[in-house]
Amino acid sequence: MATINKDMIIADILAVDVELAPVLMASGMHCIGCPSSQGETLEEACFVHGLDTNEVLNNLNEYLAKKEA
Repeated sequence: MATINKDMIIADILAVDVELAPVLMASGMHCIGCPSSQGETLEEACFVHGLDTNEVLNNLNEYLAKKEA
């Protein structure tokens, strides 16, 4: 199973599964299509948006786990 970590850049996260985009957006990260966000790590993007990195990370990995099941 693929897993996401806080050091992955947004572009690599979306490369794992493009359907993670709605998960990021639902978490409050609405600018994932912005060119500068593509090179940010998940941790950096969460910091910029005032989001809890662990919560977003859990949402992403829970989505992947459910999809694999």
